[in-house]
Amino acid sequence: MAAWPRCERCHFPSGTGRTSDLQCRGCRDWSVALSAARYAYVLAPPADDLVHALKYEGWPELAPLMASAMASLSVPNEGGRALVIPVPTTAKRLRTRGYNQAGLLAESYASTRALPLEELLVRAGADTSQTSLHPSERRANVAGAFSLAAGASAVLEGAHVLLIDDVLTTGATVCEAAETLLMSGAARVTLIAYARALPSDRFAAV
Repeated sequence: MAAWPRCERCHFPSGTGRTSDLQCRGCRDWSVALSAARYAYVLAPPADDLVHALKYEGWPELAPLMASAMASLSVPNEGGRALVIPVPTTAKRLRTRGYNQAGLLAESYASTRALPLEELLVRAGADTSQTSLHPSERRANVAGAFSLAAGASAVLEGAHVLLIDDVLTTGATVCEAAETLLMSGAARVTLIAYARALPSDRFAAV
């Protein structure tokens, strides 16, 4: 992890901490729907190898190991009723991989922290990989990509959603998911990710 000071919202390194540096460049463009984000590692060796193996090379056995690091993270504003919800993948990618890597991480994370796991988000469209897109194109690619499963609003009402994903890159995907959850009754949404891409890695295919 980077040395302090860090942004309280997203833990991006905050430079000197002087007044002129207080607008965090890591989350200044995020939707207000995403309250906070935490990640276990930066996306560098060996964390990037684990992410790639889980996501592309058919190693679902890695999920509990990776989720244990995520479960050790301190959750901002923790309290009240919490739900664990994975960022869903498209039906096409689910057929190709045989599993949703975020779903596997969420399952192990929820079990470790003794929290309920709910798969309430449904993903459609956005079949163009985010990894190949410029940051300015990512939000447009996932616009309208998420909807809710039947009966989700009743479960979400007043809950603190811990949204689980493998990698945080620009935040476009998780902000879109957070907006859907907040509009449907969630009190707040916090992202818990295994790794965060470094600015120079934001176009890497991982």
